[in-house]
Amino acid sequence: MTKTAWLQGELIEVTIADLNDTGDGVGRFDERVVFVPDTVPGDRAIVRLVHVKPKYGHGKLHQLLQASPHRIRPSCIVADKCGGCQWQHINYEYQLAAKQNQVIQALQRIGGFVEPPVDPVLTAAEALGYRNKATYPLGISATGQVQAGYYQKGSHQLVNLNQCPVQDQRLNPLLAEVKQDIQKQGWKIYDEQRHTGQVRHLSLRIGRRTGEMLLTLVVKDWNLPGIENQAQEWLKRYPQLVGVSLNRNSDRTNTIFGTETRCLAGVPYLREKFALLEFQVRPDTFFQVYTETAEALLQVIQSELNLQGNELLVDAYCGIGTLTLPLAKQVRQATGLELQPEAVKQAILNAQANEIQNVTFQVGAVEKLLPQMGIIPDVVLLDPPRKGCDRAVIDSLIESKPPRIVYVSCKVATLARDLKLLCQDGLYTITRIQPADFFPQTAHVEAAAFLVLSHLHNDLESDRKT
Repeated sequence: MTKTAWLQGELIEVTIADLNDTGDGVGRFDERVVFVPDTVPGDRAIVRLVHVKPKYGHGKLHQLLQASPHRIRPSCIVADKCGGCQWQHINYEYQLAAKQNQVIQALQRIGGFVEPPVDPVLTAAEALGYRNKATYPLGISATGQVQAGYYQKGSHQLVNLNQCPVQDQRLNPLLAEVKQDIQKQGWKIYDEQRHTGQVRHLSLRIGRRTGEMLLTLVVKDWNLPGIENQAQEWLKRYPQLVGVSLNRNSDRTNTIFGTETRCLAGVPYLREKFALLEFQVRPDTFFQVYTETAEALLQVIQSELNLQGNELLVDAYCGIGTLTLPLAKQVRQATGLELQPEAVKQAILNAQANEIQNVTFQVGAVEKLLPQMGIIPDVVLLDPPRKGCDRAVIDSLIESKPPRIVYVSCKVATLARDLKLLCQDGLYTITRIQPADFFPQTAHVEAAAFLVLSHLHNDLESDRKT
């Protein structure tokens, strides 16, 4: 059958059958795939084509003819505009099912695993009000008012927010009021096209267990008249605010934080309780955005490893020691590897504050440090950025063959790619993959994969059968 030509702007009727890994609904028309944001599997809709290719197209929801049973009313009044969330219109149970399927599909399609052992997604304690950190770009309205929010989906148009249902609700007063203070001070908002103005982003952070807050302004340079007095005013106004900082980012870049942060009032960190330990978390520190789910995933890791206290553990990409330190309490010796010197400084301070002495930290690229260690750890924990592990890291693991690997991933596509390499020629066996929902209301899913050297796994299986 000859396919008809697609025209940009054309209206077509589509039934949505699936969700892709960016959160868009997926349907078919005339034997071609159509991606449609703001739709749910089961929706029947009129869609306007906005971008067409020979084999697929991107559309925009024009009219909902029949709503999916999984469709709900969003909690946020600007959910259809704001690009912060993709799935507020989908009930939470279906979000979890879609995320589990996303992990399975990536492992099958990219990793080549026929029946990957993927567990149901580790459910978040709360589907709203969970984010312990939010960083908002700033802008100016048509009437000259300072705005803070997220960019509209598919555009660079700022959607102004005074509250956000997915961030910790204790941060909402700061989001609404600090914009007004910036307006009163007369500080110029940064214009990324002209590279003019001063204030680029407002960053808010809270310790979920302690309630301590940080407020940080990202600025083009340090010249912000009156900021010291305003910082003191903020500390007086908000009793839970423990520190106000400036971060300098003078580059033409989409990166939010620059490399320099100065504390103007209070202290440069908040305290947070995690896994019965206390951590210092600074404005630009990487710390999982959902404290409770991160702790639940750590408990799965501890349970699965069943550490006996005599192991050597290496935590690659260790950050400030969020996973290293709780695990160090269960092994003979732990070593953390991390590229960022400031993160290692914080990790050492956190170890000292918690009186954990059987842990060391090394600064450098994991792909360089891991092959130089001169030991074969009993357990290697991998927690790389979204791009996954450098090939040299995988090659080093294949050569040294640590008995057990735990791979914590924030992007399942790169997880599947790296697992395929580790399991090639039957070297490692995946015993379990535990997805976890760190970002409810979005398409994002994390996962922890547990690997055992195949010959050890086979021996264990034989012992169990006998």
